[in-house]
Amino acid sequence: MPHWISRGLSWLAAAVVGAVYGVAATIAHSYTWGPIPVGMILGAIACAALLIALRALTNDRWAALAGGIGMLALIFVISQRGPGGSVIVPNTPLGQIWTFLVGAIVLLVVAFPDLSKLKPVPGRPGAVPERPEAEPDRS
Repeated sequence: MPHWISRGLSWLAAAVVGAVYGVAATIAHSYTWGPIPVGMILGAIACAALLIALRALTNDRWAALAGGIGMLALIFVISQRGPGGSVIVPNTPLGQIWTFLVGAIVLLVVAFPDLSKLKPVPGRPGAVPERPEAEPDRS
């Protein structure tokens, strides 16, 4: 299978999984335990974890973007007034925070710099010591 087909399919899968996470977290976002928005906290952690996993496992920020677009698209769709007049994300401070929070999570994960391309600086903690070149055998 050509490389571009497998990448496209992985982006499509990421968008579908992101949409599922977005719907589940959006439905749960309004659950509060007293003054604590437990649903929003757990939903944000789940969405961030999915996007971070997509970015780390595929080593592709476009896969994380596809997952984020899936999340945001379904949040937008289910935020509209339904045929029966119901709204899952009401126009309340909690609903507005949720909408912008997911957008901020997607932006942060996708825009985070790729740290795998950084080279360790010799002499810094955690840097791998350089091995001296082996001298040729002169026997």
